[in-house]
Amino acid sequence: MIFKTFYNSPIGLIEISGTENSITSLYFIDEEFNPDLKPNPYIEKCVEQLDEYFNGKRKIFGLNLQPEASTFQKKVWNELLKIPYGETRSYMDITKLLGDLKAIRAVANANGQNKISIIIPCHRVIGSDGSLTGYGGGLWRKKWLLDHEQKFSNTERQLELTL
Repeated sequence: MIFKTFYNSPIGLIEISGTENSITSLYFIDEEFNPDLKPNPYIEKCVEQLDEYFNGKRKIFGLNLQPEASTFQKKVWNELLKIPYGETRSYMDITKLLGDLKAIRAVANANGQNKISIIIPCHRVIGSDGSLTGYGGGLWRKKWLLDHEQKFSNTERQLELTL
């Protein structure tokens, strides 16, 4: 059975879908289609972690993910999950990690087909020249997410001695 809820983030409404023990999709929408839907406990866990993320307190999500995808898409998305919070990689960087330099368009397509935005951080993928390129939720949201992560990325540091 698929459960669903809506989450009001600082950058717009997000629809979250999942099963008893995994998240299957998370993406921005323009309006709620059924405001009476209630989430299950696992989706509530996702909502709690999104709150922590948007408050700058969570950098890594601890959720089971189960998006419907091809084997290649899953390989690309697994590489996206390795991009550290507050950092970016280019499409070419991801392509090189996969070992097939001819697959750059396929990598870009798989990135664009990501069904679990934010948690699978497709917003951290940029053009080779550093430019912001396509994002399903809109480039302004991609910029917001990158800026948000930059703002909180240096909060976990080693102690420093006062000289």
